[in-house]
Amino acid sequence: MINIKNTQRKFNIDTNKIYQDAEKILSLLKYNNFDIGIWFTNNKTIRFYNREYRHKDKATDVLSFPYHTELQVGQRIKVKSPDDKNLGDLIISVEYTAKEAKKLQVSLDNHIRRLIVHGICHLLGYDHIEDYDWRRMRAKEGWLLKNLA
Repeated sequence: MINIKNTQRKFNIDTNKIYQDAEKILSLLKYNNFDIGIWFTNNKTIRFYNREYRHKDKATDVLSFPYHTELQVGQRIKVKSPDDKNLGDLIISVEYTAKEAKKLQVSLDNHIRRLIVHGICHLLGYDHIEDYDWRRMRAKEGWLLKNLA
């Protein structure tokens, strides 16, 4: 199940389109029947979670909370119980994302789509700490975005 929550009211976002995108991303990754939560919020809320869980006292665009914290890139999730069919949760500050989109001269919708792809990659074990990891993650994101269009 894809659970989308939008508690920010400053920006209009098309949650139906986001649901369709998330559904297609999960299908492309062959995680069709897995759960994911996506919460759209503001800078104040995401700053709280960034400080609480990453010890960074500032707002950011997206935070990822994987259910399978030990999952390595390329490794498939082994389902042993119904709970294992959970990828995790994303928190996205639409306020922060709108500023980024303006700077990058892209639409808010397209930037949100990119962040959902980015966040889901994190849920699947990808990161961008080292250059090699960054290149591998960017390649996966590129493939997903190309196939999402």
